[in-house]
Amino acid sequence: MAAELPGSEPLLAADEPSPVEVLRPRGRSAFLIVCDHAGARIPRALGSLGLANADLARHIAWDIGAAAVARRLSETWDACTVLQRYSRLVIDCNRPPGGPTSIVAESERTPVPGNARVDAIQRQRRERAIFAPYHARIRALLEERAATRRPTVLIAMHSFTPVYLGIARPWHVGVLYHRDRRLADALLAVLRADPALVVGDNQPYAVGDATDVAIPEYGEKRGLLHVEIEVRQDLIATPTGQRRWAARLAAALTGSLDRRPRR
Repeated sequence: MAAELPGSEPLLAADEPSPVEVLRPRGRSAFLIVCDHAGARIPRALGSLGLANADLARHIAWDIGAAAVARRLSETWDACTVLQRYSRLVIDCNRPPGGPTSIVAESERTPVPGNARVDAIQRQRRERAIFAPYHARIRALLEERAATRRPTVLIAMHSFTPVYLGIARPWHVGVLYHRDRRLADALLAVLRADPALVVGDNQPYAVGDATDVAIPEYGEKRGLLHVEIEVRQDLIATPTGQRRWAARLAAALTGSLDRRPRR
């Protein structure tokens, strides 16, 4: 992270929630779940970023349903889970800081007035308050597990919109990866065994070094088994859907560990 700039003040007030929520830090499971877009909070200092409440409830602000599914998986597996509480519109915790999609001035054709003129000091305030502590906690958990020789399987949990810029998306779920396909290929096979599911192979998104943090940094560079999962948000917008998909993913991921190719 860049050195602190003069005149920058803390973004979060003392009574505002930490950006990081950790469930079951001593969970027994090998699975470790991260949810970068779990929340839609905006720091008080930033107001509403110039957006209406209806926009702040949309996918542009957070991954609808993803945190709820992650919580259920955490309970099912007794798995450590790290949730990021603030909106991706403040700073996207799955984008390299300073990159073009780290702090966006427009999302899905919706202008974000509060992001239109973010200078270096403002960027650093957001990074230091939200991005840095979230990723520091993930790194600390991974290093603690490595030090005690605990196996770790990284799951990055996300959701996606059924329609993007007017184009319908047919997938129910997407399985995402970059260079290392070991767990992704096994999970694709398990999910595609259900004829009712349309499963995306690196769809509707693909992972890359310039566009993602969790998979390249914590999966690939550490040599961990890993996969990113995207569930279509209309399928997990209700408690019923969240329960159904958590159960489906729990079974599919557990089964995938036995099917993955060995290196």
